[in-house]
Amino acid sequence: MERKRGTPTSRDNDREDRLRAALKANLARRKAQAKAREAKSDGDEQDKEDS
Repeated sequence: MERKRGTPTSRDNDREDRLRAALKANLARRKAQAKAREAKSDGDEQDKEDS
């Protein structure tokens, strides 16, 4: 069976919304992790300079 092309159904819209929300949450989490890593590495470099 072939899927009909055209306007997405309600079910497709729900899936799109879930995927969009998951992607947004994933991006936010990754940005926070990168920021934390950068802050930690900046702190490590300052410790080396102080020694």
